[in-house]
Amino acid sequence: MRFFRMLRRSIRDAFKSVFRNFSLSLASISCITITLLIVAAAILVTFNVENFTSEMESDLTIVVFLDNDISEEAIQNVQDKIEDMDNVESLVFESKNAIKEGMQEENEVFDEIMSTWSSEDNPLKDTFQVKVKDVTKIADTAHEIEKMDQVSIVRYGEGMVDNLLLAFNTVEKVAYGMVIALVLVTVFLIINTIKLTIFSRKREISIMRLVGASNFTIKTPFIVEGMILGFLGAIIPVLGICFGYIALYNHFDGYLYSQLIQLVEPEPFIYLVSLSVVVIGMLVGMIGSASAVRKYLKI
Repeated sequence: MRFFRMLRRSIRDAFKSVFRNFSLSLASISCITITLLIVAAAILVTFNVENFTSEMESDLTIVVFLDNDISEEAIQNVQDKIEDMDNVESLVFESKNAIKEGMQEENEVFDEIMSTWSSEDNPLKDTFQVKVKDVTKIADTAHEIEKMDQVSIVRYGEGMVDNLLLAFNTVEKVAYGMVIALVLVTVFLIINTIKLTIFSRKREISIMRLVGASNFTIKTPFIVEGMILGFLGAIIPVLGICFGYIALYNHFDGYLYSQLIQLVEPEPFIYLVSLSVVVIGMLVGMIGSASAVRKYLKI
């Protein structure tokens, strides 16, 4: 019970202190707000880059062209072998006649040319479109399929795919590195801002020590105050995330520049990011206050 009484009193004193030292509190809140806005923007960009990367990787497909004279039995045999491979997630068979009909529907010129082709004259090849589980192993999977009997040729965008995967991995690492760096910078800036706030009240801390207050009793109100400052500083970034991202998403209809770059759907994404920003703000505020008070408790 004593602990809860002390905690309740600390929370009350912390709120009083925020308003009593309003100018210094406002400076801390402003610093927290600016840095958390940058952190929030970095988090939004990072998750959208990751989403774009995942979407691109999920669209990567191996196209397997079969021999022209392949029989139905041989097609089934090739299909069974492909399905038994560890890295294969799914595959779709498309006959050469279905490919021909699809091309005719898409283009009038193709329709004019291909309308004279009979099933026997059709020079196109039956194909399998193969989705893989791990795109980093797509080259090995393609080479393994190419060695099978009755497989004419295999294509998966050689070279371009490898470069894309390398670029995606680099972008993801850079994005995550930026978020971590910004969080560390945020911690540094907020801690130093709160230290200035605590420095102006070192006389108050000294008096509390002289009257016999324990370190816990002295530190708790300041830590709670730092948490309050962090929470208040996170309000504007959270509003910016919720309203700004929804406005951006609606303005571009969920896509950025083209349908190739799809944005993450706002819900529940914005709530998770908002919660992360609030937690970062409150934790950093608490850490900053605890670090600053600890220095004066050693005096």
